[in-house]
Amino acid sequence: MQRCIIIGAAPVKNYKKIRSFLHKDDFIITCDGGLNHLKKLKVKPDLIVGDFDSHKNPHLPAETIVLPREKDDTDSVFALKTALSRGFSDFLFIGMTGARFDHSLANLSLLLTCRKAHAHAVLLDDFSEMQIAGSDEIKVKDNYSYFSLLCITGPARKITIKDAKYPLNNADFLPESQYGISNEVPKGKTARITVSEGELLLVKVW
Repeated sequence: MQRCIIIGAAPVKNYKKIRSFLHKDDFIITCDGGLNHLKKLKVKPDLIVGDFDSHKNPHLPAETIVLPREKDDTDSVFALKTALSRGFSDFLFIGMTGARFDHSLANLSLLLTCRKAHAHAVLLDDFSEMQIAGSDEIKVKDNYSYFSLLCITGPARKITIKDAKYPLNNADFLPESQYGISNEVPKGKTARITVSEGELLLVKVW
């Protein structure tokens, strides 16, 4: 099935890098102010959702869902729920972090929602790729400057990192003790990460 791209309103500067992740057959959902990114990303929306408080309804020839301004779900959460209900299971999020901290932090929960739904998800910003690390092994190649592992849902236990500058074996991470910052992958190596109990946010920095 197609991958679903959900574009939010947070600032994007490195459009060239972000465009390198896009595929011609991606299904594009644009959330309100995310419409500002369409031209530079060189994509057209298949679905537009939003309350249009940060961008006027453009009345494009695409399916459009107009949301009330007073609601429980943000535009991006509504977009994800809609995509999941339509059967999508592979997601790329753009324009979700880097502006208001509260929205940035809340948008990280989109990755958790996808994990709960057994869907694959990656969130991109101008500096990094983010995804959830859990019991399934994740590999990090040597083309990244750094990678970090952060507690965002509570304690994570029995964490193993192999073939990295700072390896770990059955370590525990706690929210109040974030020591998984700025690890590196030696040239010619591929780091491997597993989290036996709980989950961590993996941030791969370009």
